[in-house]
Amino acid sequence: MRQASETAGRNRAARLSRQPQQPARQPLRFESLPEYQRVEAQRKIGEVIGVANPFYRSHDQAAGATTVMGGKTFVNFASYDYLGTNTDPKVIEQAKAAIDRFGISASASRLVAGERPVHKALEGALADVYGVEAAVCFVSGYLTNLAAISSLVGPQDLVVHDEFIHNSALAGIKQSGATRRFFRHNDVENLDTVLRTLEGDFRRVLVIVEGVYSMDGDIADLPALLELRNRHGFWLMVDEAHSLGVLGATGRGSFEHFGIDPREVDIWMGTLSKTTSSCGGYIAGSQALADILKADAGGFVYSVGLAPVLAAAATTGLEILRSEPERTERLHRNGALFLECAKEAGLDTGLSLGFSVVPIIVGDSLRAVQLSNELLEEGVNALPIIHPAVPEGMARLRFFITCDHTEDQIRHAVDVTARRLRTLEERNFGLGALDLEKMMQLSPLLQASEKN
Repeated sequence: MRQASETAGRNRAARLSRQPQQPARQPLRFESLPEYQRVEAQRKIGEVIGVANPFYRSHDQAAGATTVMGGKTFVNFASYDYLGTNTDPKVIEQAKAAIDRFGISASASRLVAGERPVHKALEGALADVYGVEAAVCFVSGYLTNLAAISSLVGPQDLVVHDEFIHNSALAGIKQSGATRRFFRHNDVENLDTVLRTLEGDFRRVLVIVEGVYSMDGDIADLPALLELRNRHGFWLMVDEAHSLGVLGATGRGSFEHFGIDPREVDIWMGTLSKTTSSCGGYIAGSQALADILKADAGGFVYSVGLAPVLAAAATTGLEILRSEPERTERLHRNGALFLECAKEAGLDTGLSLGFSVVPIIVGDSLRAVQLSNELLEEGVNALPIIHPAVPEGMARLRFFITCDHTEDQIRHAVDVTARRLRTLEERNFGLGALDLEKMMQLSPLLQASEKN
């Protein structure tokens, strides 16, 4: 058999050698791609203007309400550690115990040989938090949306989403092949119009919203969405990434905030990297939903199981959520204080309701980057969100509030933000105010970036 294979290989090689030789075609260099050229243009624009890149700041230790970078301590508003569980001794103790027992990795997909008791414990705890039958955990929050959506809908189906939905949901819709439509942000009447126009043409209809919107800090109108669901019969999926631990008197999320039965929502999605200070994502709902995802979702079936240490840490984070509701109470007070102070200072907080996320909208992307750099000089770490993540003209600094921030830290951050922003505005600092010499330097960079 081996001899026959070798003979066939020689015959193929001989046929190829007799064919007319074409000029060798070299693979494209990554440096030639428009994607790379855009990155380079952004870097060089920063160099020309003299504005440092605020991203990829390296932290010396665990980051929560404060952090250390380069040996200097900063008040930190760039952490999702809403309830301060990341450095909680109970979480660390259980994580270390999991490492001692299970090692670091699950070392296989859960179907094959990666199942561990900590996985079942975490999924049971999540189901209990939501008051539903079951939950399924994935190794990434992004992957959770990608895998779940693409598993549940396909080319015969329709997905309608809020226009501000997270990129991971958009990726899941694209992979599914389903028809995609969006409705105006938090506009349930507009959603109703979209559904009345389109839903009869499709096999399944899925509507996706976020509990707390990560860019704007406002919340979905869940009661109105459920009323619409009862009329149209669609599946409702709520992304709770920034809601768990944040909304509701005890932090159980959107359903507790509004006082509704969580079983009325078909699909609860969330991440383990925020309130539970771990890594990964989850879907919670009916047992049938969990069974489907465990059998059909590629991101679960073909992926290594969640690292046992991460599952143990997340489970302990959920135990703290349930046993220490005062952490959520402190978070509510801090969020309300930040929002109140920001509005008193004349800062534009957009749609934020002051729960876990408060944006300070500054308009110009360059101004947002420079403001972030100047706040760092004042001992405050807050990161900018710029075009294309948000439309140009809506660039912002995004402040994540935790239960561990102090009143003095919040007031200081707001004061220096208002003062530094006012100075930038007085200087008319931004892309629209560059001097002629710098514009001449930037022109070919901008043209190349736009052309590609």
